[in-house]
Amino acid sequence: MVKDVIAAGNRIAKTPYKWGGGHGSWDDTGYDCSGSVSYGLHGGGLLASPLVSGALADWGSSGRGGWITIYANSNHAYMVVAHMRFDTSAHARTGSRWTSEHRSSAGFVVTHPSGL
Repeated sequence: MVKDVIAAGNRIAKTPYKWGGGHGSWDDTGYDCSGSVSYGLHGGGLLASPLVSGALADWGSSGRGGWITIYANSNHAYMVVAHMRFDTSAHARTGSRWTSEHRSSAGFVVTHPSGL
């Protein structure tokens, strides 16, 4: 599952940010923050339909996961997969949603897929 989440993230890592992107269709021209996280989780078989940031804050089990951790609040969502952050805010600096840079999790609810 983790490899599949990473593979899905790789497919959209360099697509542009698009508000609402990934919520109407999995196959979109760009993705917003929660659309990006949802796409990755869907690619791993963990999510059937996209969730907005606030809903991702209520999804999964509480706390950090061993392989995948979701950080979400009502305004933003990102995830860390195998110690790499997948975040639309990284795209402007790195050209990819993937980054090894960490960011503060203050103000975010921390969850993870059960068992991961």
